[in-house]
Amino acid sequence: MSSFEFIEVSIDEGVGIIELNRPKQLNALNRSMVREIVTALEQLDGNEAAAAILITGKGHSFSAGADIDEMANNSPIQLELINQFADWDRISLIKKPIIGAVKGFVFGGGFELALSCDVLIAASGTQFSFPEVNLGVMPGAGGTQRLTKIVGRVKALEWVWTGERISAETALAHGMINRIVSEELLMEETKKFAKKLAKKPPLALRLIKDSINKAVDYSLYEGMQYERKNFYLLFASQDQKEGMQAFIEKRKAQFKGI
Repeated sequence: MSSFEFIEVSIDEGVGIIELNRPKQLNALNRSMVREIVTALEQLDGNEAAAAILITGKGHSFSAGADIDEMANNSPIQLELINQFADWDRISLIKKPIIGAVKGFVFGGGFELALSCDVLIAASGTQFSFPEVNLGVMPGAGGTQRLTKIVGRVKALEWVWTGERISAETALAHGMINRIVSEELLMEETKKFAKKLAKKPPLALRLIKDSINKAVDYSLYEGMQYERKNFYLLFASQDQKEGMQAFIEKRKAQFKGI
């Protein structure tokens, strides 16, 4: 793995762990930090030692959002030339499961990073928000799009227009997160879930994620055709042969990701 300035990366029992590491700045996301996060995601996606990826933040918050000082004086032309959100687009290409463990503030860009995860586990007291409107701007790394697909147009408009804070309980009720746990148990419970996924057949995990992501944008019929092709494709894997043979022989399957 590469060495990084703003994040820490490790692998624990099949789970690649990315920790945002600017706790004094509440893990505010500058451009270099986002690039490091995406680079680490891509490296873990290609690392056979990691079957799932966990993202969390050091300190008391997941991330309070973008580093405003870095962009306050940018012009539209500058943002276009540096392609401000190009790194964010690469997150959508990660094939392995991404599980987020969030706590404290999950604001702005931090909220967009959390919504880029496949599964979110939040600590009690976590607060989510898109406060960009109060700065005269709006989310730009997919926030309006991902939030609307999850909670619908009406709630997305309300929350992004007002910039109001959303409690973990409200987030859970609207399907934005998967569960709430105490802050003391956040990493333990999230690692437990990630390690459970890491024991599943990797190819099946990848194609399940691929199929469900397509369901968001495809019609029912188109999605079913796409799902069917992925189902057929898995019958070319050794894991499918091993899984079904283990079922017949009433033993635990030993999956290899091939």
